Amino acid sequence: MPPSITAFQAAYISVEVLIALVSVPGNVLVIWAVKVNQALRDATFCFIASLAVADVAVGALVIPLAILISIGPQTYFHTCLMVACPVLVLTQSSILALLAIAVDRYLRVKIPLRYKTVVTPRRAAMAIAGCWTLSFVVGLTPMFGWNNLSAVQRSWVDNGSVGEPVIKCEFEKVISMEYMVYFNFFVWVLPPLLLMVLIYLEVFYLIRRQLNKKASASTGDPQKYYGKELKIAKSLALILLLFALSWLPLHVLNCITLFCPSCRKPSILTYIAIFLTHGNSAMNPIVYAFRIQKFRVTFLKIWNDHFCCQPAPPMDEDPPEERPDD
Repeated sequence: MPPSITAFQAAYISVEVLIALVSVPGNVLVIWAVKVNQALRDATFCFIASLAVADVAVGALVIPLAILISIGPQTYFHTCLMVACPVLVLTQSSILALLAIAVDRYLRVKIPLRYKTVVTPRRAAMAIAGCWTLSFVVGLTPMFGWNNLSAVQRSWVDNGSVGEPVIKCEFEKVISMEYMVYFNFFVWVLPPLLLMVLIYLEVFYLIRRQLNKKASASTGDPQKYYGKELKIAKSLALILLLFALSWLPLHVLNCITLFCPSCRKPSILTYIAIFLTHGNSAMNPIVYAFRIQKFRVTFLKIWNDHFCCQPAPPMDEDPPEERPDD
């Protein structure tokens, strides 16, 4: 018989459902926009679409699983482990997509003349496939042994039980905090975030230098090109900032759990940290809509064409970019 749901759990489930209802349609709209607008087909927007796929999966898969875990069902250990691992895969996919976006923007301003010969559609597709493959390897590592099975099994046997342990399914009960802190956070989350910060600092430096250099000489295409790059770089850096602010609190709590087991963590802080991580999936489409004109125009066209039965004027396709000198 399923456990009864408390008022607090009901409130938690309501917030999670609200986040999912915003996240899934918003990110589906992002993927749809990249599909229908030729101007959104370059490498950066393909990486953004990959990020949106991960965010759709958070709303459609991870949040329902988180709601299930919050109810506290009794499951076999490995069943609970399979429920806990998808969020690790999708988080890693998001981080690697953000890193790919940062590297792509760096190449656009560092080698503008050679950019299209270096970043080809085939290489971008290979990068996306590589990001997802690596995400599955990192996120599914607990399934291959780095988990809490030994400790749970000892307790199970000490109680005189046999067979695979049946437990109340909770994330920390099956996922090792050593894995979460030493491997996940210290290797696959924190270093990429720091690297992305350095990359965006370099991108802003290069753009500012080019704008200052060209301002005195010309107000032509180079000025327009680097001005557009600066605007997009600011929007994508904002996406990175929101991701860091959303995910770092939960990782800090994991560090406290590992390094200070006796320290008391108010459960409300854990729930807030979880809301931040899930809510991050709903933030990105809002940023795109308000900060990137190509997305805003495409979103409006999709809305008018498919939901208002009122055809919108055709989208302006960007002409081929004239890239300035390296």
